[in-house]
Amino acid sequence: MAPLRTPLHDPQREQKMHRIPPNEAKISAQAVAAFGNTPNPRLRQVLQSLVSHLHAFASEVELTEDEWLEGVRFLTDTGKLCDGVVRQEFILLSDVLGLSMLVDAINHRAGETATESTVFGPFYIAGMPERQAGESMAFTPGQPALVQGRVLDPAGEPVAGAVLDVWQTADNGMYSGQDPEQPLANLRGRYRTDGEGRFAIRTIIPVSYPIPTDGPVGRLLQASDRHPWRPAHLHFMVTAEGHRTLVTHLFNHDDPYLESDVVFGVKDSLKVVYQPCRANHPLATRYGFEGDFHLATYDFVLEHP
Repeated sequence: MAPLRTPLHDPQREQKMHRIPPNEAKISAQAVAAFGNTPNPRLRQVLQSLVSHLHAFASEVELTEDEWLEGVRFLTDTGKLCDGVVRQEFILLSDVLGLSMLVDAINHRAGETATESTVFGPFYIAGMPERQAGESMAFTPGQPALVQGRVLDPAGEPVAGAVLDVWQTADNGMYSGQDPEQPLANLRGRYRTDGEGRFAIRTIIPVSYPIPTDGPVGRLLQASDRHPWRPAHLHFMVTAEGHRTLVTHLFNHDDPYLESDVVFGVKDSLKVVYQPCRANHPLATRYGFEGDFHLATYDFVLEHP
């Protein structure tokens, strides 16, 4: 069997690019040059590179007028589904194309000791309630859980007063704001570390869920024979003065979609185990669990700027 060829190393592609008719090459060169006087040097670099790659793409696939128009319609439909509050179809599109994770990797080349980042996602809502250590953020049913740990600096010293902004889906696989039946603050909250960098979040075990498929991104997945599922996870945005903001997830270690996350966001270092605990566990009394629950422990490490 002949080895598979990637677009970056495809001889036929390279030959095709070398055979671009002079008139088409001239159009591309003129379009790139048109942005040559952009005063901001970084903006000039981004725009000229973008135009160059867009033209190269169109030439490589020999884009038809109908395909170009369908692309315009697709982007128009994507914009129509962005409400500026909960639904952000362009972020969803970026996620399923792997672009979000690529940008994340470029901008968060953390050292070996720092917690790895992952995608922000399109369902964050700012201004959620401040919650006390161990306070429940779950107002809908699910398997009771406690997520605890510490926030540390690269030297292993505790970070006091760090804020952990947390959000997740309900058991029906939908986020508050996305689901009108949920209170807006359901499964969302802002927790702070104590003087020893410790935090405790009372919640429910996250579940796997499909991203929204009722829009253009869903049509794209269907056309490309891809599933829409994300593995179960808990979102975190961790901030602390003098440290770089961390945006990451904690994934259930045994989720069936870990190897095929539709947005490519899973990293091995971010997997946690939810251990079963009986109702007589010391933490049950401390945090108000009336029956059995599950316990996950994780320490976040923040980078310095």
